[in-house]
Amino acid sequence: MALSSLLRPALRSGLKSPPFRKRPRARSLHLAPPWLLDDYIPRYHLLSSLDAAKKRSLAYAHLRECNLCPRLCGVNRYKETGVCLIGAEKVKVNTIAPHFGEEPCLQGHNGSGSVFFSGCNLRCVFCQNHDIAHQRNGFDLTPEELAEWYMKLQEVGRCHNINLVTPEHVVPQVVLSILHARELGLRLPIVYNTSSFDSLESLALLDGLVDIYLPDFKVWSDKTSKRLLKADNYTATAMESIKAMHAQVGDLCFTADGIAKKGVLVRHLVMPGKEDEGKEIVRWLAENVSKDMMVHVMEQYFPRAHVGKPRRGGKDAEVIEPGGVPATGDAKTPVRYVDINRPVDLKEVASVMQAAKEAGLWRFIEPARHGGFNM
Repeated sequence: MALSSLLRPALRSGLKSPPFRKRPRARSLHLAPPWLLDDYIPRYHLLSSLDAAKKRSLAYAHLRECNLCPRLCGVNRYKETGVCLIGAEKVKVNTIAPHFGEEPCLQGHNGSGSVFFSGCNLRCVFCQNHDIAHQRNGFDLTPEELAEWYMKLQEVGRCHNINLVTPEHVVPQVVLSILHARELGLRLPIVYNTSSFDSLESLALLDGLVDIYLPDFKVWSDKTSKRLLKADNYTATAMESIKAMHAQVGDLCFTADGIAKKGVLVRHLVMPGKEDEGKEIVRWLAENVSKDMMVHVMEQYFPRAHVGKPRRGGKDAEVIEPGGVPATGDAKTPVRYVDINRPVDLKEVASVMQAAKEAGLWRFIEPARHGGFNM
């Protein structure tokens, strides 16, 4: 039956169509989230030859008078070393390999191509990688040799990115290695995996070379940073560093395969009894950087490094064994940093997560229940 014949009874009955109403103007919509990329070209491939040459020159200049971290040692690293104990011509690397202990959006199926540098410009008493960061264990590489390892991670390991772990004290060499790897054909995003104890000069040198910043905002109070990180002004430094990182690359973005390609992902390791500091950190991120910031509230803390070691004399203190159980009998040996000598309680982690959500943050790294990737 024709459509017109079906409509005739209604027309004969005198029914009128409803009056036309002007629709409210719709706001601009995206077909996909603004953090989803069709494709991505690493930032170092967009750098002009002139800008690359300037960065090389600046890298060499900073090595001759090193003030590229808040320690401000000012030493000529061709002749002596500062707090980090690393010279100018080579870096000391502990491990280079595909890594499967990172966030799902970084490690993917093939792993994150991680380079663990020996040494650090902090002295965290609870360092989870203290055998690497607190000691000069590993092998020496020139920036050119380091670039060749990047290529192996790309061509042999098929890794999703180059993940530079604890690189704050070797930024000039890292800059030289990335520029050399660009000439060798590197195509992977560069991840700068940092404690956030960076200087603005250091981050300016990295601008245009780093695709993903992975800062760890550790503690909030100056008293805590001086006692546990052995660093003054850590919080103020971390705040200005993370702001500068976000100004360079923005919020974390992905390609359709769920792999992060550009932006900032902030980590915070919740520590025993320090959940109030964690709450201050997530509130500050939401109010001063971006509510769309990707955040990883971490629960992996466990006593390491100097925590729980026998005290070097001094006053006795209550001893708490792993698990938060008071020690008894012969185990009552005075230990160092007794207040953080236990694993973190999941309730402490949950309280920081709740504060983050109340502050307006909503993009969190969480274990993927389906075994895939998080976006």
